[in-house]
Amino acid sequence: QVQLVESGGGLVQAGGSLRLSCAASGSILSIDSMGWYRQAPGKQRELVARITRGGSTNYADSVKGRFTISRDNAKNTVYLEMNSLKLEDTAVYYCHAVVDSRARWGQGTQVTVSS
Repeated sequence: QVQLVESGGGLVQAGGSLRLSCAASGSILSIDSMGWYRQAPGKQRELVARITRGGSTNYADSVKGRFTISRDNAKNTVYLEMNSLKLEDTAVYYCHAVVDSRARWGQGTQVTVSS
């Protein structure tokens, strides 16, 4: 069974930084894209950032220049470095990965930005 386990969420003041990690484990042959989505209360889940196995990235306009996604293919892990956090970044952040051609989701980690 494939699992995505996130870590690194928490409470931070506006302007601060957090780093999220997501490690995939289990019976894995290959992982294509990996990424992060978020869902704020009362809103739909939205893409934050995504990275292909080859390292190509794309970001939501709202986080460009503040967030950086990266991955370690040897560790089946994806990271999200979040800087200059804003109140509107508050959400549950979900890790997503295409593992052996199947979409997988993590359980989510809460990020709360306070004023």
